[in-house]
Amino acid sequence: MPRDPAPTAQAQPQLCMGQVRHARLRPRVHAFSYGIFYLRLPLRSMGMRDFPARLISRNRANVLAFRDSDHGDGSTPLLDWIDALLRQHGVLDADGEIWLQTMPRMFAYVFNPVSFWFCHRLDGALRAVVCDVRNTFGERHLYLLEEGGSIAYGSELVAKKIFHVSPFCKVEGQYRFRFLRNSEQDRERHLARIDYDDLDGLVLQTSLSGTAQPLRDGAIAWALLRYPLMTFGVMARIHWQALRLWLRRVPFFSKPHPPQEKVSR
Repeated sequence: MPRDPAPTAQAQPQLCMGQVRHARLRPRVHAFSYGIFYLRLPLRSMGMRDFPARLISRNRANVLAFRDSDHGDGSTPLLDWIDALLRQHGVLDADGEIWLQTMPRMFAYVFNPVSFWFCHRLDGALRAVVCDVRNTFGERHLYLLEEGGSIAYGSELVAKKIFHVSPFCKVEGQYRFRFLRNSEQDRERHLARIDYDDLDGLVLQTSLSGTAQPLRDGAIAWALLRYPLMTFGVMARIHWQALRLWLRRVPFFSKPHPPQEKVSR
């Protein structure tokens, strides 16, 4: 698998055109997929700079926008926040590029069910992944995935489920993560796969895949033409699929209160 360059190589922000897939296996079979686009931002290379495109802005209103305050703790500079989080949990060598994979605001609105922080060592090896999971109740939880050394792309990483996301799944069992990355005609293709097992076995299979390209106005214009109301559609689809499950009498579980700790590994 290819490795990310060191920060001195000045990696450039990317736009990824891709697809979300979701399949429920029990107690009713239920599956859907839809197109999506998202950002991959090399935070060390970017520093505090804005984007090299007119249709997207950083911390300013635009058709697309990325707000630093939507991530981290909402106030600390993003690099300071992620470096401190990693140090707090004993990850001391993620001093290479940090790629933040997330959806942008579109016409000032966004809901990110999950954002990924891919944290690398100086030699380009993947050291840790932070999964920032949000639910529709305005809560969030961070799953820190690390194994004490470098992480091989394609390997399985496991985290105990302790955060309520869907009312059609209990807060029990575990998530199994796999991240893959390869080159495809001079473009990188990324896949994040998350399977969920409850105490009886596999329940959900989900994935987010996309092909990266430089974040330029032409690519942004094409993404806007294909998915003109994408960020609004994310929330609409969540509630539509929930209604379909409810009509099919899939068991409903109320949200535990209060939420558990904010970071787990």
